[in-house]
This record gives sequence, C-alpha cells and structure tokens, in this order.
Amino acid sequence: MQQYDFTLIFAESLELTSDLADALYAAGCDDGTPGTANGMLFVGFHREAATLEDAICSAIEDVRRAGYAVARVEMEAGTMVRAG
Repeated sequence: MQQYDFTLIFAESLELTSDLADALYAAGCDDGTPGTANGMLFVGFHREAATLEDAICSAIEDVRRAGYAVARVEMEAGTMVRAG
C-alpha cells in the first residue's frame, strides 16, 4: 500500500468547531487534519490505499458519512505519493 496526500475542500463555507471535527473523526477521517483558509473548510489527508483513486474516493465517502459535501480535491504537484 502507498500513502497519498491530498486535500478535500468542502462545498459549504463552515466554521470549524470541535463538534464538526469529532463528526469527521467518527466517520473515518482519523487520518485527516481539518482546517480553514480564506473562509473555506478543508481536510488534509494522509491516506493509505492501494491506489490514489481508492484513497480519494474513500475520503470523500467518509466526509459524506459525516454529513458534509466535497466541492473539490487539491494536490500539490510531485507530492501525491509517499512510500508507506
């Protein structure tokens, strides 16, 4: 398995609260770090998976399970795969 680094940007502008962070953690986002920038909520993931697609799809599903929608995925060029 490989570890993939990417960020999910939420569809809504939300305040990062402890309740929101707890909901994300409980939904399976325990390998992500929530934050805000320019009024947008995001979760930076360091997810282990067989493929990049599997990593991103499972993270999106976890965010949806917590009750939130994802607007887009962002990745830095050259840093998407890290040996696990």
